[in-house]
Parts: sequence; structure tokens; C-alpha cells
Amino acid sequence: MHSHDHHHHHHGGSGEVLKWSFIATLLFVVIQFVAGWQAHSLALLSDAGHNLTDALALALAMFGVYLQAKPADESRTYGYHRGGVLAAFINALSLLGLSAYLFYESYERLLDPQSVNEQIMIVTAGLGIALNVGILVGLRKHESDINIRAASIHMLGDALGSVAIIIGAIVIHYTGWLTIDPILSILIAALIVWSAIDIVRESLNILLEGLPRGLKLQNVVAAMEEVPGVLDVHDVHVWSLGSSAHALSCHALIEDMPPSESDRILKGITSVLGDRFHIHHTTIQFEHTRCALSETGCRIAHAHSSHSQSHEHTH
Repeated sequence: MHSHDHHHHHHGGSGEVLKWSFIATLLFVVIQFVAGWQAHSLALLSDAGHNLTDALALALAMFGVYLQAKPADESRTYGYHRGGVLAAFINALSLLGLSAYLFYESYERLLDPQSVNEQIMIVTAGLGIALNVGILVGLRKHESDINIRAASIHMLGDALGSVAIIIGAIVIHYTGWLTIDPILSILIAALIVWSAIDIVRESLNILLEGLPRGLKLQNVVAAMEEVPGVLDVHDVHVWSLGSSAHALSCHALIEDMPPSESDRILKGITSVLGDRFHIHHTTIQFEHTRCALSETGCRIAHAHSSHSQSHEHTH
């Protein structure tokens, strides 16, 4: 018994936002590098490095959205959802590498503070805030995607970094305390580490077939067992195909009945999973005999089972 539903979500909107955000960020990186060089500001240069990884984040997010929009084929039956998650994972690792470099440079600058041009710092950081806030507003609509969220965290980190640079420039202007520049650079690097670790954790969880973020297995099982006609649910597996597409397979014990009657139970289970847990790709095997659970799964003493499947692809 098979029931197929196909839902296609178009990623055109998020792709356009990402493309323009990428171009604007890349242009700003050039401006910031030149300004940082002229102002002798390590904070500005480290923020330019941070912005460069933002441009990389946006490029990877574009690539991820492009992959996720690709339809499934004979060799990639689930589509390319994981491609986007892998892109987010690589992106986050690159951020950790950049942070290590910034910590080292800041340490060197702490030992030997350098004079900076605070006016250039303020103007460039002000430009940065305007750019980051603009991009953040554009990305807000598409935040369910892990790649877009990764890009948004980059943007938020940048905006905060720019605010810190302006404060630092004002402090230097009025007190001449040059050490604030490398201290700000260390703070920006710490901010990058904090944002990157969260993305590494979530993308690794998806790549390792972990339970989707925010879901509790016992809640999913309890909800399925509440469906009239379901006696027991076991051998349950829930995983993520991508950042917003989840899948489930399970065995459900029901009363012995004709397949036409069990269709009502199948519809009940799939609607509960879709409505309450956003799990739209399900494979449900009905059984009329309790099975012995072994390490390899579920073994039925009497070969008396009907196999029901409901597939809903989310692209």
C-alpha cells in the first residue's frame, strides 16, 4: 500500500538574496582590507578576514540552496539535501581556522601595540554595520535552512564586530589606549568561534543521522501510539535528510484487518507526524504479530505483515 505526496519548495527567493548579499560583502571586504591597511588597525583587518569568511559562507549557502533544489535522481534517491549540510560544516570549520589566526595576530599586537587611524576605523565600521543589517533583514525570511542560518550568524557577528570597532576607535581617540585594537580583535575571534561551534554541532548531527534538533523520540512515539487502531510502535528511526527535511521509519502493530481498513490508520499516523513534528517522509510497516527485536531489527515469527509506505519529498 503506497501513498505518495510530492511537495516542492522553491528556493529562488533565498538564492537571489544570497547572490546580492555575496556581491555586496565581497566588495566591502576589499574596502575594509584597504582601510585596515591604511589605518594600521588589526581590528579592521581581522574584521575584513571575518567578512571574507562571510562571503564564503554566503557562497556556500548559495551552493547549498542550489543543491537542495536539485531533484532526486536514480543515484541520489533522497535528492541533494546533505550537500547543503556538508557545505555548512566546511564553512564552520573554515571559521575556526580563521579564529586561530586572529588569536595569534592579536597576541603579537598585544606585545607590540601600533598606532591606528581612528577616523578610518569609524567610517569603515559604520559602512559595515549598514551592510550587515541590510543583509540580515534580507535573510530573515529564510532562516529555517541551516546554510542561511550560518550566513545570518556571520552577518550578526560582523555587525557586532563593527560596533566594537567604532567603540574602540572612540576610546583610542580620547585616551590613546592602543591595546584596545588587539583586544577587540580577540573579541571578534571569540565571537566567530562561538557561532561556528553551533553550526559544526548541528551539521554533524545531521551528517551522523542524529535525531533532528528539537525533537524527542518518546514524544514522536507517543503521538503515533495515540492514533486510533495503533497498538504499539517500535523499531523507530528518525533522521534529517537536510536542515529542514526530516524522515522516519517504524514498525506499527495493529489489529488484524484488511489492508483497505488499515489505510485509515496510515493516514492518521502520517498526518500526526507531518502536522506536529514536520516529518513528511515516512516509511511505516504494519504488523499484526508482535515481533522479536534483535540487533538487526525486527524479526516476525509468522510472516503475516502488510507493508505500508507514505512518501512525501520536500525539495
